[in-house]
Amino acid sequence: MAISTLNNSINRSYEQLSTMKKINSAADNAAGLTIVEGMKSQTNGYDVSANNAKDAQGLLNVAEGGLSSITDSLQRIRELSVQASNFIYTDSDKQAMQEEINGLKQTIQDAARGTEFNTMKLLDGSMADINLATNPDGTGMKIQLENSTLESLGIADFDVTKDFNISDIDKALEKVTSARANIGATSNALDSSIRYSNLASENLTKASSNIEDLDVEEAISDMNKKKLLNEYQMFAKKALLQQQANVSNLLKS
Repeated sequence: MAISTLNNSINRSYEQLSTMKKINSAADNAAGLTIVEGMKSQTNGYDVSANNAKDAQGLLNVAEGGLSSITDSLQRIRELSVQASNFIYTDSDKQAMQEEINGLKQTIQDAARGTEFNTMKLLDGSMADINLATNPDGTGMKIQLENSTLESLGIADFDVTKDFNISDIDKALEKVTSARANIGATSNALDSSIRYSNLASENLTKASSNIEDLDVEEAISDMNKKKLLNEYQMFAKKALLQQQANVSNLLKS
């Protein structure tokens, strides 16, 4: 090995030890660098998709909180409706019940129109379909959020002082319960997506490290061998030059 080539190799060893990487440029291992960069790109994709899924979990948690509040209000409205169906209550009693129901209806409407995530309204029907990039290639799943306003639930005009059907409340409860079940199923799917993305990212990182990371002990041993060889070559070159000089002096004499 030429001295200049050996010096370059020693310098490369110093660089590898300083970065703790076997591959710092294409000159070190062009094929390996291509593989490592590809793995890093995939890893980044999985990391981003996992973060997207976590953001979606946050959105669903907010939506679930709003729907939980709506469920509680509907349950109370149903209790009052059953109570109002009893013949022992006067019109005045029913009016008092209706006043509480009106307050509960307003609570439902406030939850439906006010539940939001990052300024996005979640339960007023404006976010019926949300596409999530939960895969590294940008594809993913769709979240469906039901419109939970009084109008959509069919109870905007519900009034126990007039003719009413408790089944209207039951239908509203069924719709909200179904929406919560869908959120639960989607949340479970997101959990699986997060676990898969994290595992894939971890495995790719390990595989990339196996190709890229430096075996320090081996690298130091290899560099010391190169330095020793370099010293021998320098000594041999110096001895050769001295020998040539001696021969030249003898010829001159």
